[in-house]
Amino acid sequence: MSDSDIGGFIAWNLGNIIAILLFLFVLILIYKGINIVPQSRVYVVERFGKYTKTLQAGLNFIIPFLDSVAHKISILERQLPEFRISVITKDNVEVTLESTVFYRIMDAAASVYRIQEIDRALHTASESIIRSAAGKLELDDLQSSRESMSEEIAQNLQDAAKVWGIDITRTEITDVVVDEQTKDSQRQQLNAERERRAAIARAEGEKRSVELAAEARLFEAQRHAEAIRVTADAEAYAVKVKAEADADQTRVVAAAIADNGQPAIDYEILKRQVSALTTVGASDSTKTLIMPTNVSAVLGSLSVIAESLKKT
Repeated sequence: MSDSDIGGFIAWNLGNIIAILLFLFVLILIYKGINIVPQSRVYVVERFGKYTKTLQAGLNFIIPFLDSVAHKISILERQLPEFRISVITKDNVEVTLESTVFYRIMDAAASVYRIQEIDRALHTASESIIRSAAGKLELDDLQSSRESMSEEIAQNLQDAAKVWGIDITRTEITDVVVDEQTKDSQRQQLNAERERRAAIARAEGEKRSVELAAEARLFEAQRHAEAIRVTADAEAYAVKVKAEADADQTRVVAAAIADNGQPAIDYEILKRQVSALTTVGASDSTKTLIMPTNVSAVLGSLSVIAESLKKT
């Protein structure tokens, strides 16, 4: 092989090597310049050690060898390990609260460059805020107001964690732990409260019983008065009707007297005498009835007068 052939072969190989190197370099540039970010993460990019930008989920491009992905941050919701904290309530009772915190990273750069240990920082801030919130409540309110207290803790913790680029999604007071002495005091207080409520219920029942009895007596008196009034009205009406009947009878007799004169008067007198005798005779206490000797004449006169009035 001549020197020219050897030189050509070397030149050809050198060209292939350079082409391969260029191809590899392009592949490296593409590999370094393209970043595919998963949906649950964001990438923090630095250029010469300084923060440049944050890559969101999807296909992203950076300048190879100048930019580098310094931090890969998960944006999924996280939960602090459940922790216990001793607090003193407003009524000076020491209890232990079991709590946890749920949060998400909203600003990846702030979470990387402003705080080193997020969980530890949140734990410390949570303890301070929980103690402050629990100190405003008495023990009974603390046990019955977990939801409202959790909302207050979440709001205050959100304000403290905002500078770290963290969003507090919620906080939970999972349990309120009290010692046996406090439990005994609570039982005694509960029993006393039950007795007080029972006494109030009995007093209310007795009061209601008295009220119902008084209402019954009042109702009875009202009904009795109503009955008396109705009876009086009926008697008054009867007297009125009788008076009107007597008046009508008097007018009839007066008219008869005016028309017939003395026979009508004699007729009325004789009729009343007969009516009186009938009444006396019908009495149960009457054993002996003495009749006037002229009773037959009276009856005969009454018949004659009646016949005379009928003819008139």
